[in-house]
Amino acid sequence: MTDADVPLVRRAQGGDTLAMGALLDALGPYVGRICGAIALSGGPDAAQETLIVVFRKLRTLSEPAALHGWVRAIAVREAVRVARRDQRANPLLTELPARDDPELATDIRDVLARLSPEHRAILVLRDVEGLDEQAAAALLAVPKGTVKSRLHRARDSFRKAWTS
Repeated sequence: MTDADVPLVRRAQGGDTLAMGALLDALGPYVGRICGAIALSGGPDAAQETLIVVFRKLRTLSEPAALHGWVRAIAVREAVRVARRDQRANPLLTELPARDDPELATDIRDVLARLSPEHRAILVLRDVEGLDEQAAAALLAVPKGTVKSRLHRARDSFRKAWTS
């Protein structure tokens, strides 16, 4: 989100439906990437839920320049919720949106599917989004030490599953 986008957010907060539509369209791909990496095949559901929350709660966002971080927090929360729900319903879940190399994407998808939603979330926040431990801890509402240990376990689990 750039400073140039702040007027769009303000217009959407003021009830401009065209601005809201443009904002949700702009956020869609970003939300989809986060939700897809964490919720796997439930990614589209999590992304939709995220955008619904954004639509409903945008007026509560006090600082429009903070939109990106606010949306990321909602996306992670919804993706973990959907992933947990799907994991209970189907413990052999193995879908993740493919990237450039189909074979590599399939291998990564298989390995990620073996991790818990919490481990997928921390890997996405730290290794894909590039958040530091403090920011990831705040976003996940857990202590910094939990982030460190969860990240270590997630990376270790990923590494072991990758090499087996």
